[in-house]
This record gives sequence, C-alpha cells and structure tokens, in this order.
Amino acid sequence: MKLRLLILTCLGFFCSHQSAVAQTAVDEFQRGNTYYREGQFERAVDAYEKILSQGVTSPALYFNLGNAYYRTGKNALAILAYERALHLEPNDPDIKHNLDLANLKTVDRIEPLPELFFIEWLRNLSAFVPPGTTALLFVVCWILLFGALTVLNLLTQPTTPLRALRGVAMGSFLLLIPLGVLLVTQGIESRSHNDAIVTAAVVTAKTSPDTQSVDAFVVHEGLKVKLSDSVSEWVKITLADGKVGWVRAQDCERI
Repeated sequence: MKLRLLILTCLGFFCSHQSAVAQTAVDEFQRGNTYYREGQFERAVDAYEKILSQGVTSPALYFNLGNAYYRTGKNALAILAYERALHLEPNDPDIKHNLDLANLKTVDRIEPLPELFFIEWLRNLSAFVPPGTTALLFVVCWILLFGALTVLNLLTQPTTPLRALRGVAMGSFLLLIPLGVLLVTQGIESRSHNDAIVTAAVVTAKTSPDTQSVDAFVVHEGLKVKLSDSVSEWVKITLADGKVGWVRAQDCERI
C-alpha cells in the first residue's frame, strides 16, 4: 500500500503559531512515512495519531494511518481511518480500493435494504459531484434564469434572440430544480455524522440500553453502522438491513 504526501491547505496555518504547528505536523508526517517504509508500523501509527491530536487532518493523513493500522492487523481501525479519508475525499479511487480490501476481512455480510431508485441516484450523484461544483452550477443557472427574464421583459419584438432567451430561461429553470434538490441532499449529508465503525472484536446488541435486556443480534469489528440515539453509556445502532439494537458507546467509534 503506497503512502501519500501531506498537503496542508488551512488558511490558519499562515499565522505564526499555526505555522509552527503545521511544520511540526509535516515533520511528524514524514517521520511516520519513514517508519512505515521501514516496516515499523506501530511507530508509524503513533506518529500519525500524534498529528491528529494536534487538530490537523487531511485525506492523505487518514489514508496513511489506515495503511499502518491495516499492516498491524487492526482492521477495524484501518476501516475507520479509510472512511474518514473518504469523507474528506469522496471520489478518491485509492481510498476506495484500500477500504474495499479492508472490508473483505470483516466477518459480517449484511445485505442492505433496497432504496427507491431516485434516492439511490441522488446519493450516488452527491458522492460523485463535489458540493462546491453543485453550488456553482446552481448560482450560474440562477443568474442565467433571471438575466434572461430581465432581457425578455425589455424586448418587445419577436426576434431570434428572443426565442433563444426563452430557451435559456426554460433550460435554467429546469436545471435549478434537480440542482436545488442535490444541493440540499449534500448539505444534509455534510452535516450528518451518524455513521460509525464497530471497533470491539465481538458485540452483542441488546433490545434496550440495559445489560439484562434480550439479545438482539451479534456484530463484529469493522462493521459500518448508523447511530440514532444514546442513553448514558449506550448508543442505538441500525444495520444496513434495518435491524436495530443497543451497544455500549465504547464498542464503536463515530466516523
């Protein structure tokens, strides 16, 4: 598994204090890469985790951390790191490839519930098109629509430009609807951090947040679940097939 270089893009790193933090992060990242190439994977993990403890994150950092965890045999933590990298860089083929490899080592094989075709289409499209691109296209269509309508109100003769402007206005209006829906979908997904990875080797989910309650199902490390509620030290998880149960919060970690 190849390593990546760390790219720090946060504008805050231009100030003196943050510049020192950034330089320390870059040095530690290079140290972690050196440990990884030398086969000292545990020390590489420590170096990458030290960077994260400073508040520095990047797809490359999580990607390399996932590789190091994978090499140490900590598959659930590798999956968690890859998922976090993918959240920052959704269309990266290398991250997806390594995540797929790590998921092959998981025990649970759960068939997801079928989704309505348009929901699945929206989800796939929102992962493929960056939110910034969607927002830019939405603004462009908005400007074209109102620009065309403004000019149409000024023109009175049935000229060829008039018909062309009507086409621009109609096309912009028709594009605004799906772009608006896609923009809302991406906004909701960007604010939603309900996915988690089971990090304990074996977890028995309960029907209620109580050790004395009935067993609901058993899951294993590396499984991706959704969090929906919490009570004390318990969290409610939902599997891809719709099953719901309660596990201890320490048995899973939010992506």
